[in-house]
Amino acid sequence: MSLEKQLQEEYGTAKRASNFYRKQCLDHLNEMMIRFIAEQELMFIATSDKGGNCDSSIRAGEKGFVKVADEKTLLYPEYRGNGVYASLGNMAENPHVGILMVDFLNSTIGLHINGQAEIVENPGRVDDPRAERWVRVTVEEAYIHCSKHIPLLKKMDKKIHWNTDDEKLKGGNYFDVNNPAE
Repeated sequence: MSLEKQLQEEYGTAKRASNFYRKQCLDHLNEMMIRFIAEQELMFIATSDKGGNCDSSIRAGEKGFVKVADEKTLLYPEYRGNGVYASLGNMAENPHVGILMVDFLNSTIGLHINGQAEIVENPGRVDDPRAERWVRVTVEEAYIHCSKHIPLLKKMDKKIHWNTDDEKLKGGNYFDVNNPAE
């Protein structure tokens, strides 16, 4: 028995969890999920290296920046970042990835997608001139994140400066990490 299932037994949620798996969890993307993905402008990704050291990050783009190739496959672009490649490095060691897309603006529903990630340089018929490379995710699980604790937010206009190295536009030393006075 997995530790997940053991905890469900220990905490008395096994029946509730079983209902969730049966009624809410798929091993593919259905049509409603595919439409949901097409409307999203951001997502959160979770990765870990082979030792279990975790990283979480945000990926954002214009509506439709995540492409669904078929019910078991999606692709998302990797735009120019800080050059650290923490997420991609983790994926190269451990292909498991967790994705969370949340509609903060309308439905306040989230979509979890867990699967296997692969870094691809040229995915074929997918085009985004800002993408440096792509990540292909083979879907293993897709399920809802219910809306009860997701806030409804209001979108404000902001000019996005894609692929910039301008420190002020990137946030500079916002957290005062590079403080020469110390």
